[in-house]
Amino acid sequence: MKIVVLYGTETGNAEMLAEDVAAEIGGAHDVSCHNLSDHAPGEFEPGALYLLITSTYGDGELPASAQPFAARMAAERPDLKGIHFAIFGLGDSEYHETFNGGGKTLAALMIAHGATQIGERVAHDASGPDLAEDLAFPWAEEAIALAEGRLGEAA
Repeated sequence: MKIVVLYGTETGNAEMLAEDVAAEIGGAHDVSCHNLSDHAPGEFEPGALYLLITSTYGDGELPASAQPFAARMAAERPDLKGIHFAIFGLGDSEYHETFNGGGKTLAALMIAHGATQIGERVAHDASGPDLAEDLAFPWAEEAIALAEGRLGEAA
């Protein structure tokens, strides 16, 4: 199965995590890793799994590198039926009202265009005791297992 890790970042934390996730799962899968700013909405491929990793910036907004992607999604209005994705957000619960807003926004954007979310959205809390990798690696493996089940049934 083809797996594409897409990240939205402001300061580089989501990019580093995305690269670590891609490296962790890359041995057993066909994996690539790209910035959301470089991904056109028309490039989504049915049959692939998209692992989306994004930080949150400002007042719960998407980070800078994800904003052009969101703008293109709004302008192009792609039909993402048949596209499967999982979402991992980075945030800080010190900001209660906006915690993990980037992940919530990106998931809602994908769903609004017909994509199917695989598994639960996972949110890393920078104020918590866990390292992002400690949550992201199992999240990615679970999403892959769920997607293999779903995409295998559809084939």
